[in-house]
Amino acid sequence: MPQLALDGAALTYDDEGPRDGDGVPLVFIHGWTANRHRWDHQMAHFAPKRRVIRLDLRGHGESDGSARTIEELAADVLVLLDQLKVDRFIPVGHSMGGMIAQTLALGHAERIERLVLVNSISRMTYSRGRGLLMAASTLAPFKLFVAANIQRAFAPGYPREEIREYIRASSATPREVVMTCYAAMRSFDVLDRVGEIRTPTLLVHGYHDIQLPVAQMLRMAKAYPDALVRIVDAGHELPVEKPAELTSALDSFLTSRA
Repeated sequence: MPQLALDGAALTYDDEGPRDGDGVPLVFIHGWTANRHRWDHQMAHFAPKRRVIRLDLRGHGESDGSARTIEELAADVLVLLDQLKVDRFIPVGHSMGGMIAQTLALGHAERIERLVLVNSISRMTYSRGRGLLMAASTLAPFKLFVAANIQRAFAPGYPREEIREYIRASSATPREVVMTCYAAMRSFDVLDRVGEIRTPTLLVHGYHDIQLPVAQMLRMAKAYPDALVRIVDAGHELPVEKPAELTSALDSFLTSRA
């Protein structure tokens, strides 16, 4: 379990696969209150043939520290890749990880081969009522706040016991990290800039996602100059709800011509 020491943090990561394998490295970036194991299926599939890297973001999983903005989390990813001597790469980001991936693509286009966003958007948009409800939810007891958000992330019919396991894991994330990252996601807005991202982009989204609805993703997709959209019968937690379908979509995208 390698770790990278940063200012005020230690990032835990995995770096697997052949250095001379097929294509540039894949870099998997998880979402809010999650950890690098969201990508177990994809790591197992791609590591035999190409270099794959995943990390626990600050304060998540087996990493410590905290961050206040999406930009700070994106900077951590770059520091890790520089340490691993990775120049060009393909970021694959889920939810908040997709916001980090977009930040990387906008700030470091020369390093991005392709871009993959899973259940992610460029701007969080709510009705006035929904916005007030979300703001009020932050006043709830911490564990209740986390449980409510994780519960609604899964499509109807997903096994309850498995959801409870994810709730327990998410609740172990420090409160400061949970709340600062929650605020960072709510304030994230690059919708007016995504037209600058010229690299081929895959947008994979769960049809039943009520955290970041499909309609908001489609609004984002229209702004991308070169985007492929895949809708999957899943909720917001697509990497664990339908891992094989996500891996298949990613595999097809990576082997297609730009």
